[in-house]
Formats: sequence, structure tokens, C-alpha cells
Amino acid sequence: MKICVYEARPDERADLERQAALHGVELTVTDAVPTLENADLAAGCAGVSTLGQGRLGAALLDAYYAQGVRYLSTRTVGYDHIDLDHARAIGLRVCNASYAPNGVADFTVMLMLMCLRQYKQALWRGQVNDFSLGGLQGREMKDLTVGIIGTGRIGVQVARNLSGFGCRLLAHDLRPNPAAKELVDYVDFDTLLAQSDIITLHMPLLDSNRHLINRETIAKMRDGVVIINCSRGEMADIEALIEGIETGKIGALGMDTVEGDEGIIHADHRVDILPNRNWFYLHQFRNVIMTQHMAFYTDAAVASMVACGIGGICQMAAGEPCPTELTKPVD
Repeated sequence: MKICVYEARPDERADLERQAALHGVELTVTDAVPTLENADLAAGCAGVSTLGQGRLGAALLDAYYAQGVRYLSTRTVGYDHIDLDHARAIGLRVCNASYAPNGVADFTVMLMLMCLRQYKQALWRGQVNDFSLGGLQGREMKDLTVGIIGTGRIGVQVARNLSGFGCRLLAHDLRPNPAAKELVDYVDFDTLLAQSDIITLHMPLLDSNRHLINRETIAKMRDGVVIINCSRGEMADIEALIEGIETGKIGALGMDTVEGDEGIIHADHRVDILPNRNWFYLHQFRNVIMTQHMAFYTDAAVASMVACGIGGICQMAAGEPCPTELTKPVD
């Protein structure tokens, strides 16, 4: 069986070779983002694996299907870049990736601490030999309330990480997780907004939670609230975030992903002119930390993502159970 692997990063290459040998498959590997223009790279392949920088809409899925592709994997946990309804309708089976929650959870807590201790400004000053303290006074985690929105595997691990700091932990989820109940107090959404000093997001992006953080929800938050997003950028309205920072309603942002970062993250743009004004305007504030969607990026996570990307396709093709399958054959 042949599999076309799009968006292959250099750090994935060794794991891709190991997975190909393990499953006895042939890989066509490219660093290109999947588009209609390069869909022919998958000619003769039964499976396609991607990372998420390209939108896999109906037209592209149809093009793959017409070439004989029947299995698709995304080497990411998130799958909002794939039109799953259309994939299901044409009989294209899709799976995503899974990895331990520790990397993202650790990164989340790191962003919290960096925001609380004014580290962006301190780092900038240190680079020009300014070692003054003015404006750098921080807050201690033990004195604060942290609100966790979404208590899946990552949200629960964030709660575990934070439990040692002595802070009060609130959580909101439509389906409370039994594993979290000894760590957090579940409250309704508005209560979490009103009582949290730090709010952190840990959910998959759905139509129901797009722009969950907006002008109305920010207005319900405490003055000086810190918002952390290591989930999906579109959960927060970027214009509302800018207004919150400008007015001082938001005290700090720790954002591993921000609305509109497609085409910006995971690439070197030092000599490029990029037109996304909101993204770059938000980026320049002294109390806004924006990283390049790297919370997931550990050696263990990359190995797991590649294993799911190749192994998931092989499992579906062999008729074996695939734990991360997102679409099933239509009966």
C-alpha cells in the first residue's frame, strides 16, 4: 500500500521511515501543504496523511477519492480543517492523532507563569542590559483562581499540574470528567468567568464554541484577567482580545494559537510582508505572549503523531479497529 504524506517536517522524517518499515508500506513524502493543485501527488495512493495547515474541503476530498484514496489521517489532535461530513458522505475514512497530554499541559502552565511574572518584558529588557524592576512586579499562583474550560485529557492534566501550586481550581464542561472531580470544582460557565483570575481553554474547535471568548464573555470576567489558549485560535475573537488588552480589561494573554494564524505559524517569514494586521498588532503588546503553535511539540508527541498518522491508515485499510477513527463507513 502507498500513502502520500503531506506537510512532512524534518523532525518527522526518521519516525516516518520507522513507521513505513513497521507496516510495510511505501510513502510518498512532501513538505507541501495539500491543495487542489498538488492533489496529483497522491495518485496511486490508498491513503493520505496531513498536518493541518491546509483546508481539506469537499473539492479536495473529491479529488483524492477520484484517484483511489480511501483513507485519510491528520497527524494532529484537532480536525476542524477537514470536512468530515463530506468525507463520510463519499466513503472516505478519516482518523486523527493522539498523544499524551503532558506536553501541552506543561506548556499551558509555563505560559501562565510567564504572564504572571511579566517575563516577556523582562526578557526584552535583559537583551539590552536593562535590569530595572519597574513594571515587572508579578503575582503568585497560590493567591489566584484558575478556571479550566474543557476537562478532557489535557484539561485534567493541567489541573494535576496546578494542584501543587495551591491555587483554587474551577472547571466547566458540558460533560464533567470523573477524573477531574477530585481536583476541581465544577461550576457553570458564567461563574467561572466571574471568579477566575486565569482562564485557560482546552477544547476541540466546534461550531458551538467558535468565538467562545468574545466581547460579551470578556465583559463578564474579572478586571486584569489572564487568558491562556493552547487549544484552537478561533475559540477567541481576535478583535475582542485586542479591545480587552487596549482597555486593560485583560491583564495578559498567553496564546499558543490565535485566530488567523494559518499561513503564519511553522514558517520563517523574516523577509516576507504579511497582511494580517490584527495578528501582528496583538503580537506587539508587552503583556501578550504569542508562540508558534508549539505546545504539542515534544519528541514523544511527534513520534506518537506520526505513529497515528501512518498506523491509523493501515488499521483502517486492514479492517482493524482504529482508536482515533473519526468517520465510519456508511451502512
